[in-house]
Amino acid sequence: MTFMKQPPLRIGIIGGSGLYELDGFTRRRWVRVRTPFGEPSDALLTGELAGREVVFLPRHGRGHRLLPSELNHRANIYALKSLGVSWILSVSAVGSLQDRYRPCDIVLPDQFVDRTKRWADHTFFGRGIVAHVAFAHPVCEELRQLLLAAGRELGLRVHDGGVYVNMEGPAFSTRAESLANHRAGYDVIGMTNLGEAKCAREAEIAYATMAMVTDYDAWKEDEAHVTVAQVVENLHRNAAAAQSLILKVLPRIPTHHHWPCHAALDNAILTPREHWPAATLRRLRPLLARVLETTEPKPGARAKKTRAVKN
Repeated sequence: MTFMKQPPLRIGIIGGSGLYELDGFTRRRWVRVRTPFGEPSDALLTGELAGREVVFLPRHGRGHRLLPSELNHRANIYALKSLGVSWILSVSAVGSLQDRYRPCDIVLPDQFVDRTKRWADHTFFGRGIVAHVAFAHPVCEELRQLLLAAGRELGLRVHDGGVYVNMEGPAFSTRAESLANHRAGYDVIGMTNLGEAKCAREAEIAYATMAMVTDYDAWKEDEAHVTVAQVVENLHRNAAAAQSLILKVLPRIPTHHHWPCHAALDNAILTPREHWPAATLRRLRPLLARVLETTEPKPGARAKKTRAVKN
């Protein structure tokens, strides 16, 4: 695999409900990023954390202003990619669908089930460039394992693997829906992470979710059904665990590309390079930079070929 040579790569952190900022940032700078896919959720905080270059994005905006259905996943991931992010740690509040996942536990999902209807908002491609990335394993396993090891060393109740059901919201599940997900054997339910994971894969960013359990959704008869008050109470307790896990894992993330997710577009683009519309290429150039390095002719190559024909 061929990778671009560039300055030290950054780690992105997407903060979910209850995690709108991170303590310990130095060289802090909030940056507004314009994207061809619209506005990100908020400005992005760049700086240094635990000795690494980090970019933090509050998923719902500071002040929690955006519904899950209002999130612009393409703009968020595009903005992170344009700032040099190659790894994303996603922090997300979820409901538990099984007894073994208690409130304030951390689940590190390795699979998703899509219950959304917004597939067109979960891909950068189209408009003349067709791509189908492999998504059988939607989470970066190398990054997930780093989180698992760090969480266990910290003594956190962290669970290895699980299926994250992505519903639309903003209302919580009906009891019938919750029971169906529970009986199907799924593990946690949330409203945000699938679109992030799909866009991150197309952007060749390694992505892993820290699913912070706040409640038992609506399936458990001996527990009160999920409410905002219950979620908020546990969010504050979860935030401290999330920050400690992030600080522990950041120094362990590699400083260069070498994981399979960083080459996700290899053999994924069906449209031949000569048919890529110029306007679409301009939109996607930050995402296609590595691919373009291997497909664009080098300066002078055309002239050399012409001279050879004439001779």
